[in-house]
Amino acid sequence: MTAGDDGFKSDNEEDEGRGWVLVNGGTLNVKAGDDGIKAFNSLTVAAGTATVEESEEGLEAQHIVISGGTTNVTSNDDGVNASGGSPGTPSDKGGMGGGPGGIGGGEMAAGDYTVEVTGGSLTINSQGDGLDSNGNATVTGGTVVVNGPTNDGNGALDVNGELVVNGGTVAGAGSAGMAVTPGTSSSPSGVQLTFGSALPAGTTIQVADSSGAVVATFVTAKQAASLVYSSAAITAGEEYTVYTGSTAQVTAGIGEGTLDGAHGQGTVTAGQYTAARGPGGR
Repeated sequence: MTAGDDGFKSDNEEDEGRGWVLVNGGTLNVKAGDDGIKAFNSLTVAAGTATVEESEEGLEAQHIVISGGTTNVTSNDDGVNASGGSPGTPSDKGGMGGGPGGIGGGEMAAGDYTVEVTGGSLTINSQGDGLDSNGNATVTGGTVVVNGPTNDGNGALDVNGELVVNGGTVAGAGSAGMAVTPGTSSSPSGVQLTFGSALPAGTTIQVADSSGAVVATFVTAKQAASLVYSSAAITAGEEYTVYTGSTAQVTAGIGEGTLDGAHGQGTVTAGQYTAARGPGGR
């Protein structure tokens, strides 16, 4: 589907219970001049492959659920955006910003908006916020990879309420100015890496435990100064060493590699999140 305005969407101007989109198999490819796949109420990808190749905002609905399948989003603005809904509610075009610890900034209170990832694969490449919710966001399974913005006015993860990660794997790379991290009720744990200068596209970032075993490998798709990474392989309270410069075999940025040729960048403690500190306290 190629559209000059919104792509694949379900509007609603009369019934509050309607205006939903379900992708439950097959293949959907969208190029849109505005929103790629959009629903007034709820948008669910349960199976199949949904790809937004071009858009301003990739996926947009009041409630967004990724429960299976493969979802790939490329956007000039927000990648996945839980906003809109009832007439008169804010759409958060361009993002409102969040803060450390998964709590959103003071410009907008959390509303009745949700992003839920329970399975499948979600990969986002956005120039604006990557995964953005005007309310809360939860990840309990599947894989979420965000190659977010390079400017500090937006973030790879932007949640006005709380970002809860209770399963799956989350990797959010992008600028460091508005980094949002998993909230305090999250389990498993994760690490936040903030580098002194932006890393170029194609940089391999690896996290190793105290025995030298690599527990996380990520390759940047574009320039990135920050990486938030959470998975079951990371234990809260444990200290990890961060490396860059090696090579790896990855799918959508996540994979496996060795530390051959890698350079140590300092240490981080899992579960200790702050937007102002990173490897080695930089």
